[in-house]
Amino acid sequence: MTQEQRGSPFIPLSVPNLKGKELKYVTDAIEQQWVSTGGSYITQFEKEFALYAKTPSAVAVQSGTAALHLAMIECGVDRNDLVIAPTLTFIAAINPIRYAGADPVFMDCDDCLCIDPGKLERYLSGNCELRNGEVYDIAQGRRISALLVVHVFGNMADMEHIMDIAAHYELPVIEDATEALGTFYSAGRYAGKMAGTIGDCGAYSFNGNKIITTGGGGMLVFKDEKKTVHARYLSTQAKDDEVYFIHGDIGYNYRMTNLQAAVGVAQLEQLERFIQVKRENYDHYGALGLRLLPFCDSIRSNHWFYSFCSRDRDGLIRHLISRGIQARPIWKPIHTLAMYENNAAFDIEKALRYHSIVVNLPCSTSITTREIGIVAEAVAQYERL
Repeated sequence: MTQEQRGSPFIPLSVPNLKGKELKYVTDAIEQQWVSTGGSYITQFEKEFALYAKTPSAVAVQSGTAALHLAMIECGVDRNDLVIAPTLTFIAAINPIRYAGADPVFMDCDDCLCIDPGKLERYLSGNCELRNGEVYDIAQGRRISALLVVHVFGNMADMEHIMDIAAHYELPVIEDATEALGTFYSAGRYAGKMAGTIGDCGAYSFNGNKIITTGGGGMLVFKDEKKTVHARYLSTQAKDDEVYFIHGDIGYNYRMTNLQAAVGVAQLEQLERFIQVKRENYDHYGALGLRLLPFCDSIRSNHWFYSFCSRDRDGLIRHLISRGIQARPIWKPIHTLAMYENNAAFDIEKALRYHSIVVNLPCSTSITTREIGIVAEAVAQYERL
């Protein structure tokens, strides 16, 4: 029998908040009969997103995964190449490396759960060499064509250190900001810069559990406007002539629909309020005695996901689920999965430890203070806080 059948409340982990103008805009799109990959809401969403992120332009696509695949292509990732990537991330960040015909080299995380720049530097200096402006992994004899950085749970990787390393080795930097829309540096060299806008390109996701959603969908931004234009071209099947079916490249059916974009426009209008609510709810958990993993001091985080370190991860998750509270562990490190276990992994330690202790707690923007109290009490009861 489910919690709902027993009449007990169910507190979900992270669900959409669709209480703005979503229905109005979607209805407008339907009435105009622009429901597919053409329509004014796509253009509007791209323009307003670019304005928010402080980038020249943006490309609206079907998913964050599609955005990352196009990013790999535009950054020159080719068959038999290597791409440096974190092991502690969702698998959708890593699979596009394989889509491009390359393989990952896995890096450990730091205490912000993002890629460890110290170990990144040790790997490159001790295991790689520059050859005519390109960096090669000596043992594998393969070119490293890009560095993938994932900003985890609304935190932000140490981009000052990472960008210095990437510049020295002439590596393009792809930022996976699918969990960090609205996060930006509040201090340092990149003060005011949004997650996803510091490297060569940035990918975002609007999946149902993200801070804003279009049901699915993603966005892609570049520093180089030419790459933006080309990525948009590839996302629409590389059409050179829409009447006579002339195509100039291998393209993809990656363009966002107008219906999705209509939802996105309404969601973007509410983003800053969502971030404020996320911060208030995070602080409320703390006020009730739960010590959640902190966010970096030098950033304004969007506080997307809340992480609690448990003495007994699986036991706590079972305890919460039995009380109608949805919770989950952090991802299994990708280098331990069957399809990636033969890829290189450099000095992985913290990722394994955090995997064994992190529990994500309910963090929807619609969660009530009463529900937060129920979650906090249940955690405290099990952990004996």
